[in-house]
Amino acid sequence: QVMLAESGGGSVPAGDSLSLSCTFSGRPFTNYAMAWFRQAPGKEREFVATISRNGRRTLYSDFVRGRFIISRDNAQNTVGLQMNSLKPEDTAVYYCAAGAYYTDGDKPAHYNYWGQGTQVTVST
Repeated sequence: QVMLAESGGGSVPAGDSLSLSCTFSGRPFTNYAMAWFRQAPGKEREFVATISRNGRRTLYSDFVRGRFIISRDNAQNTVGLQMNSLKPEDTAVYYCAAGAYYTDGDKPAHYNYWGQGTQVTVST
């Protein structure tokens, strides 16, 4: 059974940076593409970024491209999300996801396993 655990959320003013991390366990990490999604109150869960199994391919949503960077460490079984130039509209619960079957998956249905989420709040 795959387990995902996010960390690194918090509250920051607009323009600041935050770094999220997700630890993967339970199966071979390199069998899974990894992604970050987010969900704001009253809104659907939306795609943020994904990274391929070997880490060579990444895909970002339009609203974070150029500000966020997804990375993975296949030796440590972790995936990270470096968030820069944060905006109030980035406020949401951020979820780590693992998927065995898709590359460049940008929908929740493309992922088999989810973490519990970590809150990110950006104030004006």
